Amino acid sequence: MRISTVTMFEQSLNSLASQQDKFLKIGQQISSGSRVVNPSDDPQAASRAVSVGQSAAVNQQYADARITARNSLGQEESVLNSVADAITSAKTLMVQAANGTLSDADRSSVASEIRGIYETLIGQANAADGNGRYLFGGYRDNSPPFVKDPTSGRVTYIGDTGVAEQKVDSSRLMPSSDNGLDIFMSVHSSAKYVAKENATGSVAFVGPTVVDNAATNFGDAFTIKFDGSGGYEVFSPPSAATPSSTGTYDPADPHNKNIAFNGLSLTLEGTPAVGDSITVSRAREADPNLFRAFEEALAVLDSPAGTPEEQARMRNTVSTSMRELSNALDNVLTTRASVGARLNELDVLDSVGSNRALNYAQTLSDLVDLDYNKAISEYALRQVGLQAAQKSFLDIQKLSLFDRM
Repeated sequence: MRISTVTMFEQSLNSLASQQDKFLKIGQQISSGSRVVNPSDDPQAASRAVSVGQSAAVNQQYADARITARNSLGQEESVLNSVADAITSAKTLMVQAANGTLSDADRSSVASEIRGIYETLIGQANAADGNGRYLFGGYRDNSPPFVKDPTSGRVTYIGDTGVAEQKVDSSRLMPSSDNGLDIFMSVHSSAKYVAKENATGSVAFVGPTVVDNAATNFGDAFTIKFDGSGGYEVFSPPSAATPSSTGTYDPADPHNKNIAFNGLSLTLEGTPAVGDSITVSRAREADPNLFRAFEEALAVLDSPAGTPEEQARMRNTVSTSMRELSNALDNVLTTRASVGARLNELDVLDSVGSNRALNYAQTLSDLVDLDYNKAISEYALRQVGLQAAQKSFLDIQKLSLFDRM
């Protein structure tokens, strides 16, 4: 078979190009540190690497979301801690203000301290994060959720009832905040019963207390209405048209000071006027509102309490407000415990996410990372091969019949 000079040159060039390509490829692998520079180097490994890389990116997104959630919950926990301290201080001051030996001036002085706590609580309820978003406004976090009416002085909630959530893991959508309605204008399901009076006489109450939790209709709301002549009627529910029970109350009889109904008891003192009433209900059914409890207490503490009627009104209002503050404190502490539990959960998820990230990194390394010892050996081998191909090509160039003529 005849082998032309052109054929020999082409074969030599092809061999030279092949050796150079292999030499450059191993050089690229060493410079990049990756065994799979192009998908064609190992299609299966490249495909798996893309999938693992996407999973690692999603895992990182969850990690970033946990950082955001932790920052938000950490700020909320700090604010709730301050709120709990403020409510505790207010309760102490109200006990002091309810002391019957204080003069009106002394009581007004205590009321000034309570008002300072009240204003502080409004500020805490309108706390914002570092980005200017209000913590307790729900989805409406671009404006203060609590506003005070300039005419009535009442604080109302204008925020949203929703709760912002963060996807902190593949199967966990975590609330990263709580709205102000659930914190400041709500109570826990186990909150104590409250009594509220609507009276002009001198009747004062203590309670309500639970005396029989097995009673029929235990805990259902009821209203006691006095006729001013020693008689009273009990309406349950309070809107009922006809009384569920009747009885007599004599303020001078030491054995006739308790009125019990639906398993709850009130201890009375003083003389009710015609039409006076006291309503007893579960705390969550009494339109709970932390700010209103302060407002009503401040209103009576700033007013004179010289007559028996004024003293009874002051005692009843402060008693109800203190019970409402206790319920509000329990609710704040419960919410704070929930925030703490979520922060602990984030720590656990961080640990799981870190392990997952390490696994992804190891899998990617196994798929595409370069074995430098093997690569350097192959680099040296390819270099020798390339040099041999170059020398062979040079030698072939010298072959010519003209050299033999």
